[in-house]
Amino acid sequence: GTWFRLATYPEGVMAGETRAGMWDQIQRMMPPMAAVFTDMPWEDYTILMAFSGDLPGGAALEHGTSHLGVYNSQLVGTTILASVTAHEIFHAWNVKRLRPAELVPYRYDRPQPTELLWMSEGITDYYADLALVRGGITDADGFYRTTARKIRSVAGSPPVALEDASVSTWIEPTDGTAFIYYDKGSLVGLLLDILIRDASDNSRSLDDVMRDLYRATYLNGRGFTHIEFWQAVGRATRQRSFADFYAMYVDGTEGFAWDEMLPLAGLRLLGDTTYVARIGVLTRDVDSTGAMVSGVTPRSMAGEAGVVAGDVLVRAGEIEVTNRRFGAAFRRRYAAEPEGTPVTLTVRRNGELVELTGALAFDQRISYRVEEDPDASAKAIEVRTGILTGS
Repeated sequence: GTWFRLATYPEGVMAGETRAGMWDQIQRMMPPMAAVFTDMPWEDYTILMAFSGDLPGGAALEHGTSHLGVYNSQLVGTTILASVTAHEIFHAWNVKRLRPAELVPYRYDRPQPTELLWMSEGITDYYADLALVRGGITDADGFYRTTARKIRSVAGSPPVALEDASVSTWIEPTDGTAFIYYDKGSLVGLLLDILIRDASDNSRSLDDVMRDLYRATYLNGRGFTHIEFWQAVGRATRQRSFADFYAMYVDGTEGFAWDEMLPLAGLRLLGDTTYVARIGVLTRDVDSTGAMVSGVTPRSMAGEAGVVAGDVLVRAGEIEVTNRRFGAAFRRRYAAEPEGTPVTLTVRRNGELVELTGALAFDQRISYRVEEDPDASAKAIEVRTGILTGS
């Protein structure tokens, strides 16, 4: 009984089989998301997509009964576009309706910091992954690859508590943690789902927590508190204590115990270690004139050379910075050079070209993969199946 609409701009950018494919994905992702809350609190929902070949990637923003996404046209027909679409639709429940108490009432004229932003964004991102696999848009291996990518993202970022990251995003930290509450919060969602299913013999899940909070708070005209969230987790797990989990992974900076928790869902994490040459900068606005440096990794080659946020990186050793692939080109060129080799970094600073010398440095990179455990117990397989299908 609910209408859904898809509108794209400019005309013709998503047409024919591609448009039909996008519409099919929307129809597939909706039932798994609606099943979480068993409530469709709108009469119609509109998906607005605008495309341009000049954008570096894409961004979207949720509204009460719609969302607007602005994307690079190369994303048409990709699962990335499907993932963002699912994320924004799920926000219509988790953020526009179910939200932390600090965000009630919602304000647009001033910041509203909350330690629960990881739940609003990270948990939403987890459910976008679930919507794709439960709706048959991706398969189980696709879900595992997405999870492995998020594990790699968190492992490659400075340790930060989820609650701290939720608050510090308002001041736009430049150490690479500004948006880590998405990936790290999503992984906490997965682990909570596993632990809830394991504790309840797969009769309860994170879905029950979300539905419980939604009915207890949003439907009663208020937001939920930190305590209410963990109380809902307790109710779903026959009052199992999550004090240690919270202290280590939400309030603390401990690394996730993948070897202990993934096997509960019949999964395991494997990794291969390599060493790659790294410049040590975060960049934006990359074009043929260089890349704006938005952050510098401490104790990196760029940091030791004196590169600072606000510089425009023009050249890194023999690599001209003319597009977003300059980092990969740098890694290939210097892969076989000895660590400590002098490398000249040319930046534009206050309108002038400045040459800085750094020492080539290598970072350890672990290539993670999540796969099904061949020795999984019957219970663990049941938990895994429950996550993938929503059962």
